[in-house]
Amino acid sequence: MRIWVFSGILVVLAILAVIGYRVMIDVKPDVTRPTMTPAIRADIAALEARLMPHVRMLGGTIGQRHLARPNELQAAAEYIRKTWTDQGFTVKTEAFQVDGRPCENLIIELRGVGRPQEIVLVGAHYDTAPGTPGANDNGSGVALLLEMSRAFRQAPLQRTLRFVAFTNEEPPHFFTEDMGSRVHARNARQRGEAIVAMVSLETIGYYSDASGGQSYPFPFGLLYPSAGNFLAVVGNLPSRPLAIDFLRAFMAVSDFPVEGVATFEMLPGINWSDHWSFWKEGYPALMLTDTAPFRYPHYHAPEDIPDKLTPPAFARVGHGIIQAVRHLASPR
Repeated sequence: MRIWVFSGILVVLAILAVIGYRVMIDVKPDVTRPTMTPAIRADIAALEARLMPHVRMLGGTIGQRHLARPNELQAAAEYIRKTWTDQGFTVKTEAFQVDGRPCENLIIELRGVGRPQEIVLVGAHYDTAPGTPGANDNGSGVALLLEMSRAFRQAPLQRTLRFVAFTNEEPPHFFTEDMGSRVHARNARQRGEAIVAMVSLETIGYYSDASGGQSYPFPFGLLYPSAGNFLAVVGNLPSRPLAIDFLRAFMAVSDFPVEGVATFEMLPGINWSDHWSFWKEGYPALMLTDTAPFRYPHYHAPEDIPDKLTPPAFARVGHGIIQAVRHLASPR
């Protein structure tokens, strides 16, 4: 009997070891974290001052924005369109219908100067779940999308950099063909576009050093920290090389805590955003997140308002993401 118990324990440990190997991405020993100089800290503070007005507009002034609240959804789209137009971009509309109702993704591009056929796509959804003003989900992602485009508007990049504001990520459209990201990913595949990297900015505004504030679905709790003070970089198995590349680039420019995972798509939370749409078309894609319901107590709640975010940490994360995307768009 004891032999069978011992054998069973060995099997369980072996399974956990395999899962750990397939899940965890640890590049920390290979990357020297930078020193945050006064100039860098000043840049981060300036970024914070630009990010939060976007969050307050989307998650405060406009509030709920989805197809059952079409005026607010349109107001959010117009805010994004005007911001990009004011930055000097020509905004394209990817229009489609859901049950006879008009929907639109908004798109801008910076064409690459060396390898323009290769596309790095950064996206964030601007709709909310019903009942929530969506300051973090996903006002935070849209805010960084708008400030990232501002940072790159006159930067010569090797690859084409595309920014997309998606609609219809939230229920009842989640995991359906009516998601704005599904529309865009399908169209991109039909056009034969070479999207070499897709990055989904999803709930990136809340961080806490409190021990026990971070929860996980099994088996991640065995592998990752108990404090929700890190950015999560999430990919599926085919996207593992992209995840490693992104992590190395992020860690080379930022001292903010970051954790990576590339694993099986059926595990809870792994495919919970617009990156899923690109996996469906065979594109490498990542989700960048503060882990949403596994950390943020106001996820999909009326209390998801701008005051619940942690702006200094949000800006530190945003600074690192911008520089890591710069690397993806102009790899050495």
